[in-house]
Amino acid sequence: MMARSARLLRLLTTALIGLTVWATSAAPSRAQAGPASEGALFLLLPTGAKAVAMGRAMTALSGPEGVWWNPAGLAEQTAGRFQVHRGEDLAGDATSLSTIFARPGLGVLAVSYQLTDVGDIPFVDAQQNELGIISNRNHVGVLSLASNVFGGFMAGVNLKLMQQRFTCRGDCDPGVTATTVLLDAGVQWADVFDLPLRLGASLAHAGPRIQFFNEEQADPLPTRYRLAAAYDVARHFVDTPEIRAIVALEREDRWRDAGSAATYMGAELGAGLEQALYVRAGYVWGGELQLDGAAVGVGLRYDRIDLGIAKTLGTTTLAGESEPVQVTLGILF
Repeated sequence: MMARSARLLRLLTTALIGLTVWATSAAPSRAQAGPASEGALFLLLPTGAKAVAMGRAMTALSGPEGVWWNPAGLAEQTAGRFQVHRGEDLAGDATSLSTIFARPGLGVLAVSYQLTDVGDIPFVDAQQNELGIISNRNHVGVLSLASNVFGGFMAGVNLKLMQQRFTCRGDCDPGVTATTVLLDAGVQWADVFDLPLRLGASLAHAGPRIQFFNEEQADPLPTRYRLAAAYDVARHFVDTPEIRAIVALEREDRWRDAGSAATYMGAELGAGLEQALYVRAGYVWGGELQLDGAAVGVGLRYDRIDLGIAKTLGTTTLAGESEPVQVTLGILF
């Protein structure tokens, strides 16, 4: 019975990925005339302390943060987990929650929620008299499904419900709201040709245009495709899973109007299993909504608790200050 359920889940996962790619295959043709403005750019903000420290090079890596980067990265989770992330970016403050349920031999199911608080700005009249306060809050709910399809080949999908909400308090209109559905799909291939090599690919934020007023004013979503590879250098020197030295490289580009690719590179040195210490570093070239430059971070696992801390070292010319520390806390159950 369990074997039949596993086969059914694998077929469903593969079918969903195919449908996602098919549904977005016509997207580039809508933008042949030139670059189009994109909506919901907050979706491009990096989520997770490990992701920030690794310079966003996450598509080929496994782990609970795969919810936000490549759902196929969830497939190797063997225990339930609750995870919370808190990050402050130049574009706003983000709080993310994930609950992951793992069933070995069957698959992984995750339910997640993210709130991005872009902040408040004053609403003024022509004489600059303040009439009210405009607030921008963005909400994303995610249902993730991942499974080992065969051998070391894994697949995953995200179904996301996103809402952008602008509200006004004071002598002004109550505000506007836009809601849409998005899909992510990804695959990973572990131990390629019996090497400590892991390949990953994903399509993120695919879906219909988002509109606040009418179709003419609708903006396309920031759909991205990612190609990545990760290599465990330590496997050439030590024959134990307790020591890891992973180097990851990734390219990300727009699904529409490709040609402005970003490059992400990260490295992680880890020691231990149930009690483990990780040191991470990364670099970003051309990343959107994240400063180019280096990032560093550490991770600590003790029994059933995971803690990750990361910081981007770049500074903004607008404020002359670096971004705050990003923190992720995970509890296994």
